[in-house]
Amino acid sequence: MTNHYHLLVETPQPNLSQAIKWINVSYAAYFNRKRQRSGHLFQGRFKAIVVDADAYLKHLSRYIHLNPKRAKMVEHVKDYQWSSYPFFSGYKKAPHWLETGWLLSVFGNVKKRYRQFVEDVQNDEIQDPSNQIINGLILGDIGFVDWIKNTFLDKLTDSKEKPQLKSLKPRIVVDDLIPLICEEFNCGPEMIIQKGLKNNHARDLAIYLSRQMTGKSGVSLGLYFGGISGSAIINRYNYIKNRLEKDRKLKRQISKIRRQIMNN
Repeated sequence: MTNHYHLLVETPQPNLSQAIKWINVSYAAYFNRKRQRSGHLFQGRFKAIVVDADAYLKHLSRYIHLNPKRAKMVEHVKDYQWSSYPFFSGYKKAPHWLETGWLLSVFGNVKKRYRQFVEDVQNDEIQDPSNQIINGLILGDIGFVDWIKNTFLDKLTDSKEKPQLKSLKPRIVVDDLIPLICEEFNCGPEMIIQKGLKNNHARDLAIYLSRQMTGKSGVSLGLYFGGISGSAIINRYNYIKNRLEKDRKLKRQISKIRRQIMNN
Protein backbone atom coordinates (compact mmCIF):
# COMPACT_ATOMS: atom_id res chain seq x y z
CA MET A 1 0.00 0.00 0.00
CA THR A 2 1.18 3.62 0.22
CA ASN A 3 2.78 3.43 3.68
CA HIS A 4 2.63 -0.23 4.70
CA TYR A 5 2.40 -3.72 3.26
CA HIS A 6 0.74 -7.06 4.03
CA LEU A 7 2.42 -10.45 3.84
CA LEU A 8 0.78 -13.84 4.20
CA VAL A 9 3.64 -16.22 4.94
CA GLU A 10 4.46 -19.57 6.47
CA THR A 11 7.88 -19.96 8.08
CA PRO A 12 9.64 -23.27 8.86
CA GLN A 13 11.67 -21.51 11.57
CA PRO A 14 10.60 -18.98 14.25
CA ASN A 15 12.51 -16.16 12.57
CA LEU A 16 9.80 -13.97 11.10
CA SER A 17 10.72 -10.91 13.16
CA GLN A 18 14.34 -11.14 12.01
CA ALA A 19 13.27 -11.47 8.38
CA ILE A 20 10.89 -8.50 8.51
CA LYS A 21 13.51 -6.37 10.26
CA TRP A 22 16.02 -7.20 7.53
CA ILE A 23 13.50 -6.42 4.77
CA ASN A 24 12.39 -3.13 6.30
CA VAL A 25 15.88 -1.85 7.04
CA SER A 26 17.36 -2.96 3.71
CA TYR A 27 14.52 -1.70 1.56
CA ALA A 28 14.18 1.59 3.45
CA ALA A 29 17.91 2.21 2.99
CA TYR A 30 17.68 1.39 -0.72
CA PHE A 31 14.56 3.54 -1.23
CA ASN A 32 15.95 6.53 0.68
CA ARG A 33 19.24 6.34 -1.20
CA LYS A 34 17.49 6.13 -4.57
CA ARG A 35 15.05 8.96 -3.79
CA GLN A 36 17.60 11.03 -1.87
CA ARG A 37 15.46 11.15 1.24
CA SER A 38 15.83 10.17 4.89
CA GLY A 39 13.69 9.00 7.77
CA HIS A 40 11.10 6.25 8.23
CA LEU A 41 9.54 4.68 5.16
CA PHE A 42 6.80 2.50 6.64
CA GLN A 43 4.07 3.57 9.07
CA GLY A 44 3.90 1.93 12.48
CA ARG A 45 5.68 -1.11 13.89
CA PHE A 46 5.74 -4.62 12.52
CA LYS A 47 2.82 -6.70 13.79
CA ALA A 48 2.25 -10.42 13.23
CA ILE A 49 -0.72 -12.65 13.96
CA VAL A 50 -0.94 -16.43 13.99
CA VAL A 51 -3.52 -17.66 11.49
CA ASP A 52 -5.51 -20.90 11.37
CA ALA A 53 -4.89 -21.62 7.69
CA ASP A 54 -7.59 -24.27 7.41
CA ALA A 55 -10.32 -21.80 8.34
CA TYR A 56 -8.99 -18.41 7.26
CA LEU A 57 -6.31 -18.80 4.57
CA LYS A 58 -8.47 -18.15 1.51
CA HIS A 59 -10.49 -15.36 3.12
CA LEU A 60 -7.41 -13.57 4.42
CA SER A 61 -5.68 -13.81 1.05
CA ARG A 62 -8.72 -12.37 -0.70
CA TYR A 63 -8.93 -9.49 1.76
CA ILE A 64 -5.24 -8.66 1.24
CA HIS A 65 -5.43 -8.91 -2.55
CA LEU A 66 -8.50 -6.67 -2.71
CA ASN A 67 -6.93 -3.93 -0.57
CA PRO A 68 -5.67 -1.81 -3.52
CA LYS A 69 -9.07 -1.90 -5.21
CA ARG A 70 -10.90 -1.10 -1.98
CA ALA A 71 -8.56 1.87 -1.52
CA LYS A 72 -9.42 2.97 -5.10
CA MET A 73 -5.78 2.77 -6.17
CA VAL A 74 -6.70 0.67 -9.23
CA GLU A 75 -9.83 -0.10 -11.25
CA HIS A 76 -9.17 -3.84 -11.34
CA VAL A 77 -7.47 -5.91 -8.67
CA LYS A 78 -5.08 -7.45 -11.21
CA ASP A 79 -3.65 -4.06 -12.15
CA TYR A 80 -1.83 -3.27 -8.90
CA GLN A 81 1.85 -3.73 -9.70
CA TRP A 82 3.00 -4.60 -6.17
CA SER A 83 0.48 -7.38 -5.66
CA SER A 84 0.98 -11.12 -6.06
CA TYR A 85 -2.62 -11.49 -7.20
CA PRO A 86 -1.91 -11.72 -10.97
CA PHE A 87 0.29 -14.76 -10.30
CA PHE A 88 -2.24 -16.57 -8.10
CA SER A 89 -5.12 -15.84 -10.48
CA GLY A 90 -3.38 -16.84 -13.72
CA TYR A 91 -3.02 -13.43 -15.34
CA LYS A 92 0.77 -13.77 -15.19
CA LYS A 93 3.26 -16.60 -14.79
CA ALA A 94 4.45 -16.82 -11.20
CA PRO A 95 8.16 -16.30 -10.45
CA HIS A 96 10.00 -19.33 -9.10
CA TRP A 97 10.34 -17.86 -5.61
CA LEU A 98 6.60 -17.31 -5.07
CA GLU A 99 4.79 -20.16 -3.32
CA THR A 100 1.33 -20.48 -4.88
CA GLY A 101 0.54 -24.15 -4.31
CA TRP A 102 -0.28 -23.68 -0.62
CA LEU A 103 -3.22 -21.39 -1.33
CA LEU A 104 -4.31 -22.77 -4.69
CA SER A 105 -4.61 -26.28 -3.27
CA VAL A 106 -7.74 -25.01 -1.49
CA PHE A 107 -9.22 -24.44 -4.97
CA GLY A 108 -8.12 -27.74 -6.48
CA ASN A 109 -5.02 -26.03 -7.93
CA VAL A 110 -7.27 -24.26 -10.46
CA LYS A 111 -6.31 -20.58 -10.73
CA LYS A 112 -9.61 -19.67 -12.40
CA ARG A 113 -11.49 -20.77 -9.29
CA TYR A 114 -9.40 -18.52 -7.09
CA ARG A 115 -9.90 -15.66 -9.56
CA GLN A 116 -13.67 -16.10 -9.33
CA PHE A 117 -13.50 -16.31 -5.53
CA VAL A 118 -11.76 -12.93 -5.41
CA GLU A 119 -13.37 -11.02 -8.25
CA ASP A 120 -16.99 -12.15 -7.93
CA VAL A 121 -17.39 -11.00 -4.33
CA GLN A 122 -19.19 -7.73 -3.62
CA ASN A 123 -17.57 -5.11 -1.37
CA ASP A 124 -20.35 -5.30 1.22
CA GLU A 125 -19.85 -9.07 1.49
CA ILE A 126 -16.18 -8.83 2.47
CA GLN A 127 -15.53 -9.07 6.18
CA ASP A 128 -12.26 -7.82 7.58
CA PRO A 129 -10.65 -10.94 9.15
CA SER A 130 -8.78 -8.69 11.60
CA ASN A 131 -12.10 -8.05 13.36
CA GLN A 132 -11.99 -11.66 14.55
CA ILE A 133 -8.47 -11.61 15.97
CA ILE A 134 -8.34 -12.91 19.53
CA ASN A 135 -6.16 -11.09 22.02
CA GLY A 136 -4.43 -9.16 19.23
CA LEU A 137 -2.51 -12.32 18.39
CA ILE A 138 -4.53 -15.22 16.94
CA LEU A 139 -6.96 -15.53 14.02
CA GLY A 140 -8.78 -18.81 14.52
CA ASP A 141 -11.56 -20.54 16.38
CA ILE A 142 -11.38 -21.60 20.01
CA GLY A 143 -9.99 -25.02 19.08
CA PHE A 144 -7.07 -23.36 17.34
CA VAL A 145 -6.54 -21.04 20.32
CA ASP A 146 -6.44 -24.09 22.60
CA TRP A 147 -3.87 -25.73 20.31
CA ILE A 148 -1.68 -22.62 20.52
CA LYS A 149 -1.98 -22.66 24.29
CA ASN A 150 -1.24 -26.37 24.64
CA THR A 151 1.59 -26.38 22.11
CA PHE A 152 3.42 -23.21 23.13
CA LEU A 153 2.10 -21.83 26.40
CA ASP A 154 2.65 -24.89 28.54
CA LYS A 155 6.33 -24.99 27.55
CA LEU A 156 7.03 -21.47 28.80
CA THR A 157 7.64 -20.33 32.32
CA ASP A 158 5.86 -17.21 33.56
CA SER A 159 9.09 -15.24 33.35
CA LYS A 160 9.49 -16.03 29.67
CA GLU A 161 5.93 -15.66 28.45
CA LYS A 162 4.87 -12.95 26.10
CA PRO A 163 2.06 -10.88 27.65
CA GLN A 164 -0.36 -11.80 24.84
CA LEU A 165 0.17 -15.52 25.38
CA LYS A 166 0.08 -15.25 29.16
CA SER A 167 -3.34 -13.65 29.03
CA LEU A 168 -4.71 -16.73 27.25
CA LYS A 169 -4.14 -18.89 30.31
CA PRO A 170 -7.25 -18.34 32.46
CA ARG A 171 -9.92 -21.04 32.16
CA ILE A 172 -13.26 -19.70 31.00
CA VAL A 173 -16.36 -20.66 32.98
CA VAL A 174 -20.00 -20.45 31.96
CA ASP A 175 -20.61 -17.54 34.35
CA ASP A 176 -18.11 -15.50 32.32
CA LEU A 177 -20.17 -15.96 29.15
CA ILE A 178 -23.69 -15.32 30.43
CA PRO A 179 -23.40 -11.51 30.99
CA LEU A 180 -21.96 -11.01 27.49
CA ILE A 181 -24.76 -13.04 25.89
CA CYS A 182 -27.36 -11.18 27.96
CA GLU A 183 -25.93 -7.90 26.70
CA GLU A 184 -25.94 -9.09 23.08
CA PHE A 185 -29.59 -10.22 23.25
CA ASN A 186 -30.82 -7.65 25.78
CA CYS A 187 -32.17 -10.29 28.13
CA GLY A 188 -31.74 -11.47 31.71
CA PRO A 189 -29.81 -14.56 32.88
CA GLU A 190 -33.03 -16.36 33.77
CA MET A 191 -34.03 -16.44 30.10
CA ILE A 192 -30.80 -18.26 29.28
CA ILE A 193 -30.88 -20.72 32.17
CA GLN A 194 -34.59 -21.54 31.98
CA LYS A 195 -35.55 -24.48 29.79
CA GLY A 196 -38.73 -24.88 27.76
CA LEU A 197 -38.86 -21.55 25.90
CA LYS A 198 -39.21 -21.91 22.12
CA ASN A 199 -36.86 -20.12 19.70
CA ASN A 200 -34.58 -19.14 22.57
CA HIS A 201 -31.59 -18.05 20.50
CA ALA A 202 -29.76 -16.55 23.47
CA ARG A 203 -29.89 -19.88 25.30
CA ASP A 204 -28.80 -21.83 22.23
CA LEU A 205 -25.85 -19.51 21.75
CA ALA A 206 -24.92 -19.79 25.43
CA ILE A 207 -24.96 -23.57 25.21
CA TYR A 208 -22.87 -23.54 22.03
CA LEU A 209 -20.20 -21.23 23.42
CA SER A 210 -20.16 -22.97 26.81
CA ARG A 211 -19.59 -26.31 25.13
CA GLN A 212 -16.89 -24.85 22.90
CA MET A 213 -15.02 -22.62 25.34
CA THR A 214 -15.25 -24.06 28.86
CA GLY A 215 -14.16 -27.67 28.40
CA LYS A 216 -17.14 -28.86 30.48
CA SER A 217 -18.90 -32.11 29.61
CA GLY A 218 -22.40 -32.24 28.18
CA VAL A 219 -23.71 -33.71 31.44
CA SER A 220 -22.14 -30.92 33.51
CA LEU A 221 -23.51 -28.23 31.22
CA GLY A 222 -26.92 -29.89 31.24
CA LEU A 223 -27.11 -29.44 35.00
CA TYR A 224 -26.20 -25.78 34.62
CA PHE A 225 -28.81 -25.14 31.94
CA GLY A 226 -31.86 -26.23 33.93
CA GLY A 227 -31.21 -29.92 34.39
CA ILE A 228 -31.37 -31.10 30.77
CA SER A 229 -29.52 -34.15 29.48
CA GLY A 230 -26.03 -34.21 28.02
CA SER A 231 -27.47 -35.31 24.67
CA ALA A 232 -29.73 -32.24 24.67
CA ILE A 233 -26.64 -30.06 25.09
CA ILE A 234 -25.00 -31.78 22.12
CA ASN A 235 -28.14 -31.35 20.02
CA ARG A 236 -28.29 -27.59 20.66
CA TYR A 237 -24.54 -27.30 20.04
CA ASN A 238 -24.86 -29.06 16.67
CA TYR A 239 -27.87 -26.92 15.78
CA ILE A 240 -25.85 -23.71 16.15
CA LYS A 241 -22.81 -25.28 14.48
CA ASN A 242 -24.88 -26.13 11.38
CA ARG A 243 -26.49 -22.68 11.29
CA LEU A 244 -23.08 -21.01 11.32
CA GLU A 245 -22.40 -22.24 7.80
CA LYS A 246 -25.15 -19.99 6.39
CA ASP A 247 -26.06 -17.40 9.03
CA ARG A 248 -23.61 -14.47 8.79
CA LYS A 249 -25.32 -12.49 11.55
CA LEU A 250 -24.98 -15.39 13.95
CA LYS A 251 -21.34 -15.81 12.98
CA ARG A 252 -20.68 -12.14 13.76
CA GLN A 253 -22.43 -12.43 17.13
CA ILE A 254 -20.34 -15.44 18.14
CA SER A 255 -17.11 -13.82 16.97
CA LYS A 256 -17.94 -10.67 18.93
CA ILE A 257 -18.60 -12.58 22.17
CA ARG A 258 -15.46 -14.70 21.69
CA ARG A 259 -13.31 -11.61 21.29
CA GLN A 260 -14.85 -9.99 24.35
CA ILE A 261 -14.28 -12.99 26.58
CA MET A 262 -10.74 -13.64 25.34
CA ASN A 263 -9.72 -9.99 25.53
CA ASN A 264 -11.01 -9.44 29.08
